[in-house]
Amino acid sequence: MNHNISKPEIQQAVAGVMHPTINCSLLELGIIKRVEIENGKIIITMAFPFANIPIKDYLINSVREATEEFETTVEIKSVVMTKDELQKFLALEKTKWRSHD
Repeated sequence: MNHNISKPEIQQAVAGVMHPTINCSLLELGIIKRVEIENGKIIITMAFPFANIPIKDYLINSVREATEEFETTVEIKSVVMTKDELQKFLALEKTKWRSHD
């Protein structure tokens, strides 16, 4: 277990994880809500627009892959976005949706 990892390193690693249909990172969208380190373990809280979004597992796995380089335990906590977080997400979704012409 790597005890020398830092929060900024983890945030940088997950900042590049993009949403598959919205031209934004999960961090920009507010889906990656919190990054913490406890006893060498990475804890990432992910906020979703609603509880059972169809791509939830895909997004969680994308974040896990981005943190593999740290060679430590990664715990993903799932929460539902607050009303304010959801409004921000929906506004970004509307303006950044990838059209598939």
